[in-house]
Amino acid sequence: MNRWLTRRRPALHWPSIRGRGRTDAGPLLLTAAVIAAVTLLAGAVPALLRAAADDAVQDTVRRAGHDSNVLVHANWERDDGPTGGRVRMPRLAEEVDDFRAQATYALGPDLDPALLPPVAAVNGPVLTITGGSVPRTFQFTYLAGDLGGPGVTWIAGSPPGPTVSDEYVETPYDGPPWPVQVGLSEEDATALDLGPGDRIPVRDGQGRDKDVRISGIYRPADSAEPAWQLAPALLRPVSGADGVGITRFAGLLSRESLPDARLAIDEDQLRRTVHFAPAPDALSWDATAALASQVVKLKAASGSSSDRGQTLKWESQLDTALRDARTRNSAAFAQAAVLLTGVLTATALVLLLAADLLVRRRTPVLSAARQRGAALPDLGAELIIESTVVSLSAAAVGLALARAAAPGVSWTWAVPVVLAGAVAGPAFGTLAAARASRNRRQPANPAARRWIRATRQLRRAAVEAAVLIAAVAAFVTLHQRGLLPVASDGDTAEPTGDLILPVSALTLGALVGALVLLRLLPLGARFALRGALRSRRPLAVFGAAQAATTAGRALPLLVLVSTTALASFALILGTTVTRGLDDGAWSTVGADARLDIGADAEAATPALAERIAAAPGVGQVVVAQVTDSARVFTESTLLTPRLVIVDAAAFQRLLATTPLPDAPALARLTAPGPGPGDVPALVRSSDGNLRAGTQLQLPRDGAPAIRLAAVGTAPSVGGADDVVIVDAEALADAGLPAVPNTVWVTGPGAARATSNTGVAADVVLRADVLRAQRVAPLTAGLLRLAWTAAAVLLALGLLGLTLAAAAGASERWQTLTRLRTLGLRPRDARWVAAGELLPPVVVIAVCGPLLGALLARLTLGPLDLRLLTGQATEPAAVLPWWLLGLVSVALLAAAVAVVPVESALRRRDRLSEVLRAGE
Repeated sequence: MNRWLTRRRPALHWPSIRGRGRTDAGPLLLTAAVIAAVTLLAGAVPALLRAAADDAVQDTVRRAGHDSNVLVHANWERDDGPTGGRVRMPRLAEEVDDFRAQATYALGPDLDPALLPPVAAVNGPVLTITGGSVPRTFQFTYLAGDLGGPGVTWIAGSPPGPTVSDEYVETPYDGPPWPVQVGLSEEDATALDLGPGDRIPVRDGQGRDKDVRISGIYRPADSAEPAWQLAPALLRPVSGADGVGITRFAGLLSRESLPDARLAIDEDQLRRTVHFAPAPDALSWDATAALASQVVKLKAASGSSSDRGQTLKWESQLDTALRDARTRNSAAFAQAAVLLTGVLTATALVLLLAADLLVRRRTPVLSAARQRGAALPDLGAELIIESTVVSLSAAAVGLALARAAAPGVSWTWAVPVVLAGAVAGPAFGTLAAARASRNRRQPANPAARRWIRATRQLRRAAVEAAVLIAAVAAFVTLHQRGLLPVASDGDTAEPTGDLILPVSALTLGALVGALVLLRLLPLGARFALRGALRSRRPLAVFGAAQAATTAGRALPLLVLVSTTALASFALILGTTVTRGLDDGAWSTVGADARLDIGADAEAATPALAERIAAAPGVGQVVVAQVTDSARVFTESTLLTPRLVIVDAAAFQRLLATTPLPDAPALARLTAPGPGPGDVPALVRSSDGNLRAGTQLQLPRDGAPAIRLAAVGTAPSVGGADDVVIVDAEALADAGLPAVPNTVWVTGPGAARATSNTGVAADVVLRADVLRAQRVAPLTAGLLRLAWTAAAVLLALGLLGLTLAAAAGASERWQTLTRLRTLGLRPRDARWVAAGELLPPVVVIAVCGPLLGALLARLTLGPLDLRLLTGQATEPAAVLPWWLLGLVSVALLAAAVAVVPVESALRRRDRLSEVLRAGE
């Protein structure tokens, strides 16, 4: 109790604080510059990644297009009349409005703000226009938003009106065609050569004529209005919408003519749907979890397709798009955390080295203050005040610059840098002052000296063992659980507790490699010294002796090895992602161009392929039937893989001429099956349910299932995880001919050959996919971070080399100056200095990049880079040897430049001052 009462506040000597600050302004400013630069990086990167995550979510939804729309369907109330006919419902448009309002209310408060105002679409069946020399189809459509239908200007005639004015009309089921009025766009009317008052000669799929009359011709007020995208044929004729060479026309219904449209066709042929298009600009990373959850709840509560009632039936792929975006964002955050952890660790080591240099300069002053009676707490408090002011000021500048360069700032990642800058100097300074005033004597007893030496070695071994155990645990955790968060809800840009260990695996691996070199380098230096002692070259002896003396310094070696290895890893990561993007584009497209043929145009696929193959610049053309989520049965399980029915030989030639992996197993598809009636198949599965030797069954309508025998592993097709590939001819012999719906085209002329086919098909170009992937927000952000981290780490390594050389410069040149009194020439002194500095740097320049390559081999797999590159599997590490060579050359060049600089600075040292007693 008395000891606590007698404690006093530290007695600060402010003149000493100011004097030390002015004297050592250079090292303090260097420390501040390092803290400010790294704080700028650490504060801006999480904010930039969060902004990139928001952009990635919006970009994913935009790419999904209409697939990300939230659709809700509902059946109509039956229109059966009391006398066995159908009743005209004049309030049908109001029912559509009520349906739209009901769907909007069901969205909930989380989903409603993220969606654009709903548009209700009522579509009739596709009718055939009779007459004419070319096939044409017609469909009438009613569009209605919250403010009514899309704006139009009637340039001829009038809007569609009702056929009858009576409130109640009942028509027999087998009565004459009920007339319905529609409006035609200006382009549709010109193409059909029809005007107001004319009838459109159409009939349904059963050959029954329909009475469709034109009331007027309209011109859209704004053709870019979202409602028109639901029925583009209302603006202009659409070629290929219903098959090859078939042009679709459409007629616009009004509120008044909508009841007549229902009577004009069968009762269940008029379909009503409310479309909710997402508002990409309103989507953000934070809201994706709640939005996806709400969409899932809506689909779970949806009525079944067989329900004939008026329950709401929800349909959307928005939740899938949002989950994919969240997974990619989580992977990008974890990958960035790996790089930032390496940068912050290297910065902390450099700050420790800078603090060590500063304390070496201050040791005489601190020793003198201690000898004059200054208490250690007082000195420690003075040093803490100085270092805290420098660190906090520099961090404030860095965070301010980060706030100016980024949409936000994250101070969490800056805390380790500030702590290292604030604590390292006071800790080293207090220890130096304590050693200067310590009166402990070196024991004369050899056993006591051995005990002290053994204790020191045990402490070092304990620290090394702790780092090794942590590194092993980190790598095991990284490979066991990966970097993706277990629960995606509430993800942030900061690593959670369960991710800290795997995120640190790379940095801990670099530290373990540095500790291994720290053990081996002194042994090599002593071995070189023994060899030099047998030679007749005194300069080699002097240089080897100096190198053996300084080879055991831990901090400089830790800085150089870790920065070099981590910079090499960052370069390998950036190169691997860049190469992976190219391979991912090939994997996604499968060729230089791919055509996904619409269902109505599949019959013309072979003729289309022949026409494309004859185009100039086309190398190969392969057609296939690709069916996603095909129903395939094993003995007890229903699987839904991607089924690819293709000419196996042609597909094998295609793979052989592209960067895609070869698939020699495709040759087995043309051989007889292992059993009678078996069709050979190649299979691929992410969970192992599909593997060689598995017996499968492919069901058919009205016929026995076809037996498939897995004879090998299938290549990835379009990035799908589960794939079954069957030869088209073998499957046709088994009774199931293929209907091709996909065309792969290679060659420099593939883009031009597929640009204008006149078929309803989606054209996917590899160049466009690659370009889109490179500019994707997360991918571009990760690449910039990788290159920036490599540059920062290399700069920290060069700074660490300079600080390490400066820390030992005084002792080194003191020894060399004394050797000059024995006849050593200045040129020889520089060679001796080079012999001390260059050997460890040469070892690090060679081993550092190799250690980075080893770490890349161990860590790139669990980083889930495929989520950003678009590949089916994790990309293989790509070693950019010329970039790694540049890292080594930069380190060696800096080491070579240190010697002449030091020699020039020490040129004016007087031999008499060095030879004084006490020097």
